[in-house]
Amino acid sequence: MPVIGLLPIATTVVALLFTIVLWQRFRIRGGTHLLWWGFGTLSYAAGTITESLTTLIGWHEPIFRAWYITGALLGGAPLAQGTVYLLLSRRVANRLTAIVGSFILVAALCVLLSPIDTSAIEPHHLTGRVLAWSWVRFFSPFINLYAVTFLVGGAILSALRYRRRAETRYRYIGNVLIAVGAVLPGIGGTFTRFGYTEVLYVTELVGLLLVFSGFRTITRQGVPGLSSSVARAEAT
Repeated sequence: MPVIGLLPIATTVVALLFTIVLWQRFRIRGGTHLLWWGFGTLSYAAGTITESLTTLIGWHEPIFRAWYITGALLGGAPLAQGTVYLLLSRRVANRLTAIVGSFILVAALCVLLSPIDTSAIEPHHLTGRVLAWSWVRFFSPFINLYAVTFLVGGAILSALRYRRRAETRYRYIGNVLIAVGAVLPGIGGTFTRFGYTEVLYVTELVGLLLVFSGFRTITRQGVPGLSSSVARAEAT
């Protein structure tokens, strides 16, 4: 078993620790955005747990379907939804939640119903190529685009806003870390389509560590959240 195949275990531990931090912050400050971020890191952990199990015990259909739903479909969407509740009005955020949620539910149902192409199964690797309904894999790019637009886009905007002022330098650094970290798993996911699952394992861990570091960089300076929007939202 390649050592790199054990990386999802470490990623799962980091994701669970991040979830605990977000939950503790929610208990103190409240906020719908923190609930969504916590759900995002928890689903991240669920996705990497299935990767760990596949690495340790081999390919199993229920584990594969759970991985595809929690990893390939959900991806960064819950984290992005937390940012939506900060950047937009609650009415618009609720509508986007209903639209995106319905889209993900339909996609998840298709994943559950799709037959499995057993000839494409690899003993200790997870890939969407085993879905006999190959068109199901076209759901995830749209969800990933949504995640990039709000999660990565929001962090980039905040970083640009604070890059020129020395007293807000930590906000700039924190948001840059978040933006880069949020992009990496998507890059790794692209490699899985070509059979390089190990690249995803690396980018998942490094990406999550960067997002976690960005979060801690900002919150340790007394700024309550992931970006400038968070500071405004939690101050009210």
